Amino acid sequence: MKTFSYSDIQTFFELLRAGLFSVHGEGGMGCDSLFKDVDWGKVYQLAQEQSVQGLVLQGIDMVNGSRFTANGEGGMGNGYPLVPRGLLLQWIGEVQMIEQRNKEMNVFVAELMEKLRGAGIYTLLVKGQGVAQCYEKPLWRACGDVDLLLNDSNYEKAKEFLTPLAEKIEEENEKRRHFAMTIDGWSVELHGTLRGSIKRINRVIDEVQHDVFRDGNVRSWQNGNTQVLLPRADEDVIFVFTHILQHFYVSGIGLRQICDWCRLLYTYKASLNYGLLESRIRKAGIMGEWEAFGAFAIEYLGMPVEAMPFIDVRGKKEEGRCEIDKRLKRKADRVLKLVLESGNFGRNRDFSYKQKYPFVIRYAMSFWLYTKLAMQRFAISPRNAILAWWSTVKIGAGAAVKAVRST
Repeated sequence: MKTFSYSDIQTFFELLRAGLFSVHGEGGMGCDSLFKDVDWGKVYQLAQEQSVQGLVLQGIDMVNGSRFTANGEGGMGNGYPLVPRGLLLQWIGEVQMIEQRNKEMNVFVAELMEKLRGAGIYTLLVKGQGVAQCYEKPLWRACGDVDLLLNDSNYEKAKEFLTPLAEKIEEENEKRRHFAMTIDGWSVELHGTLRGSIKRINRVIDEVQHDVFRDGNVRSWQNGNTQVLLPRADEDVIFVFTHILQHFYVSGIGLRQICDWCRLLYTYKASLNYGLLESRIRKAGIMGEWEAFGAFAIEYLGMPVEAMPFIDVRGKKEEGRCEIDKRLKRKADRVLKLVLESGNFGRNRDFSYKQKYPFVIRYAMSFWLYTKLAMQRFAISPRNAILAWWSTVKIGAGAAVKAVRST
């Protein structure tokens, strides 16, 4: 992990909280002295690594009036350091590019949905642009792929319909029912299931997906003149959180996905069926992970406790945020360490060895990497850390056998 000072990290999270929930503290981590001796280049680097440039810029905009003013390169406003003007302009420019790309993606999504609908193909948009609508500034969220969830028959029809439109097609993962392609420069992924590597979690995902398609448990997003269907919030919370865990146990997860989960919970806090949600979490065996990420969200992201279910708090801290007990604080700190180490989808990890060494050495290095990841996650959920590790090892062993047979 790159070296960041305590002040850099604390400033980053102070601004992220301000952008995520439009609040910032008045003491502790939110005190004015926090902004002294900050390496703003490092704060910007953290925002990039975690793909939350827009949220942190939104936070800067929120606290700007009360803490610092843009009065020149390296200048001082109200007695406190500023984001250097050159860096601030670069930051604003990057977020403007993110905004423009989101606008273009929304147009593409609308056109794609209309084409599929015209062909009689029923699909839901999952993750990405749908969850972005839970933010105060949806266009400032860094966008990724266009992910579509379909039942078995529509999955096959969508493959057949979209393949002629694609300029690039990846090999289908038939076991995972996953088919990726590039259409008009946009990455489109078809999902016949959102399963991961742990069977107990997969059974709940299958049940939730069945409920979505059988009972029509959907909500909608009016994207221009096109109505885009999304999973109902009760189901989407499960899809989003289990997606976080899939990456958490394999390569690493960043703050963008955790912020998505928080904003989804926050936006629908008044309408979620918490009894149903708890039963699904317990049935999937992921309450330990929920507690860890929930504690992290409260402690470091400023998540209002009333919007984060199943987390017990002890009271209020001086700056108004909730205080969690020592056990949950330890879990929150572990999540913090792992998130900062990995970056968004593991972007900070060095996988260059896969291009440098022969297969046997690559396999041995991958085995050690995933074993180390499992050990780091063991404290969060021992059972699931072992199960995810074993699944990854089996997949790697299968690939090794296949490679040997092909030589």
